[in-house]
Amino acid sequence: MGKICDGMLAMHGKLNHLGFDNSPAKSTADNGLRERDNEFFKEYYFLLLKHFEPLLSVSRIDNISFDKLFIFDSSTISLFSQVMKGAGRNQKGECKKKGGLKVHMLIDAHSQTSTFVKISEAKLHDKNFLKYLNLPEFSIIVFDRAYNHYLQFAKFTQNKINFTFRLKSNAVYEVVQESFCQIQGRTGFGVLKEEHIHLKYKEENQEKNLCLRKVVYRDDKGRIYEFITNNFEISIQEVALIYKIRW
Repeated sequence: MGKICDGMLAMHGKLNHLGFDNSPAKSTADNGLRERDNEFFKEYYFLLLKHFEPLLSVSRIDNISFDKLFIFDSSTISLFSQVMKGAGRNQKGECKKKGGLKVHMLIDAHSQTSTFVKISEAKLHDKNFLKYLNLPEFSIIVFDRAYNHYLQFAKFTQNKINFTFRLKSNAVYEVVQESFCQIQGRTGFGVLKEEHIHLKYKEENQEKNLCLRKVVYRDDKGRIYEFITNNFEISIQEVALIYKIRW
């Protein structure tokens, strides 16, 4: 805030269009911001985003067929539990409960701007926040295993929203068809296998099948990843690339 006030001070005599006779003092500006509701900053951010959207949209990611590619993830901000009681997250082992917040953020990958932010207690599970997302048709969203929520994935599919995520190691599914398989040497990397699978989920007490593609990928360090998507049109290489962009 100090730099803004210094900049306005340098523009002395040219602030009439803002309704100012003089540049405000730093303390006055700080007090004014402190008393503003957070909704003001939220609305102002999205107004700026909409205004500059034509400029931001020119920086598209190469080899991605989607005009709208979103990345969804969260970051935990640790705090003392005495400061924010009830906001703690249980640690593994014998560690004490830590207080904290979790910031859930949706990012437009092409423009590298955030389009959704929600703050919660750190102990709340990530997958609970998928329902708050308002995604356009034919867009694609990518997220990690923490967001596995089969019922929500079925709703995305019904609403023509594409997604890519990593399959949990303990996931139970049925392999319907193997459409691609490639044997590579020890130093080889790339797509190893593609399968058409069915994952079971429940909706209104009825068990249903979710039809998905599973793409098995090995990176240049020999690590194996299993990617899942509901899109059957893009190439298997693009499935792996979309998840790589998340990193």
